[in-house]
Amino acid sequence: MREQLYQLLENSSGTTALSFDMLILRIAVAAVVGLVIFISYWASHAGTIYSQKFNVNLIIMTVLTATVVTIIGSNIALSLGMVGALSIVRFRTAIKDARDTVYIFWAIIVGIACGAGGFLSAVIGSAVVFLVMLFLGRIRNDVRTLIVIRAARSQELAIEGLIYEYFRGRATQRVKNTTEETVEFMFELRRKTLDKHQMQAENTITDELYAIGGVDYVNIVAQADEIGS
Repeated sequence: MREQLYQLLENSSGTTALSFDMLILRIAVAAVVGLVIFISYWASHAGTIYSQKFNVNLIIMTVLTATVVTIIGSNIALSLGMVGALSIVRFRTAIKDARDTVYIFWAIIVGIACGAGGFLSAVIGSAVVFLVMLFLGRIRNDVRTLIVIRAARSQELAIEGLIYEYFRGRATQRVKNTTEETVEFMFELRRKTLDKHQMQAENTITDELYAIGGVDYVNIVAQADEIGS
C-alpha cells in the first residue's frame, strides 16, 4: 500500500504541459464568464447595497481560480500543497447579503470549470444562473416596521386597544416595558399593512395616538434584513 501511494505521487509529480494558446483560452473564457457574473450582480443589486469593489473582485476571483486549477492540473502533490497553503487564509469580511454567497460560489465554480477545460459546463451553467438571478434576484423581503410608543401608565389599555382596532389585529406586540408612571410599547407589522391602513383611515396612527393624551413620543422604525438599507 505504501509503495503504491509512493508511485502515485511520483508519477504525478509533474504537471501536464499546456500550450500557450490553451492557457490563454482558459483564462480568457474565465474572464468573459466572470464579466457575465459582474453584469448579473450589478442587475440584481441595483437600488440596494451595491458594492462595486465586491463586484470587480468576482471577476478577479473567477480568473484566479481558473489559473490555480490550470496550474494544479492532475498533480496530486501540488494540489495537497495548495490546500495546505489556502488553509492558513482567514476571511474576516462580513457577508451583508445572502445573495453575495451565491455569487462567490458561482465565481469559484466557473473558475474551476474553465481551469479544467469544461467550457461548455461553465457557459451553460452560467447562462441558467444568469436567467434565474435576472428574474428572481431582485426579490426583496418585505420591510418590517416597528412602532415604538412611550406614554403615561394610565393610557396603557387605551393604546393597546387603539393599535388593535387601527390595524385590525395585524400588529404584533413585541415589547412592553412598564414602570409605576410610564409604559413603553413596541409593535411590529409589515410596511404594506401600515401604508394600507393609514390610507384608509382619516388620520395617521401617530395623530390617533397623540389624540389619546399622555403620549410622550411615537417612533416608526423601518427594519430591513439588509445592512445599511
